[in-house]
Amino acid sequence: MAGRRLEPSPSTLHSPSAHPAPPLADFKVGVDNTIFAFDGDRQTLLVLLVKRRSDPFAGQWSLPGTLVRVGESLEAAAYRVLREKVQVHNAYLEQLYTFGGPDRDPREAADSFGIRYLSVSYFALVRHGDASPANGDGHGDGSSDGDSALIRWHPFTNLPPLAFDHDRIVRYGHQRLRNKLEYSPIAFDVLPETFTLSDLYRLYQIVLGDQFSDYSNFRTRLLKLGFLCDTGSKAHRGAGRPASLYRFDAKAFEPLRDRPLVFV
Repeated sequence: MAGRRLEPSPSTLHSPSAHPAPPLADFKVGVDNTIFAFDGDRQTLLVLLVKRRSDPFAGQWSLPGTLVRVGESLEAAAYRVLREKVQVHNAYLEQLYTFGGPDRDPREAADSFGIRYLSVSYFALVRHGDASPANGDGHGDGSSDGDSALIRWHPFTNLPPLAFDHDRIVRYGHQRLRNKLEYSPIAFDVLPETFTLSDLYRLYQIVLGDQFSDYSNFRTRLLKLGFLCDTGSKAHRGAGRPASLYRFDAKAFEPLRDRPLVFV
């Protein structure tokens, strides 16, 4: 019997194996820190930015960051950035998100090897009164990689145009801050050891927006939860009635830890 010629089926013609796969991406990994601080005197949320002095984006503001060194963990690199860019004794730091789009860094297109610059972002919250940009006056690089010429706090509501995709990273970090304020005691990391309920309320209002719960409901709910201790002292500010000073009781908060919507 004469043999029959077999034609390739459409599924064979269009199968992944019929086309060469694109080459694997070659990565360089960096960390970028979104560092927030609450300035109680000016009643504003601040973000720490550095002005780049080398390409790409020379002369533009960006988040403080660095490429990860040989033998260095991501977390160690993030803490190194924090240590080099801002003088602070206590800081809350956690990993935020990984940004790795193929168009986030112009060096990938310019590099003949197509190296992808991956950013593992971190979120930090510091007490403004205990933190200052490296070298004290916001000048100087304070950086071992030499990319930053100026280091300054900027109001979150009035940020300059940012290099790379750092505006997206800041927005993501702000959303994380909003979420954490709703169920964790992170606010007490940036307030003084003793504070008034108005101080606490104003912090929530600035971060969560003016549509946040009214003061009366906020005050009633917090006092019922039982983790604020009245110190017996009063804050005398202006001509108004002196306000009670409170202290956060971490032990009393433990049963409520990680419960959503504790504060709102």
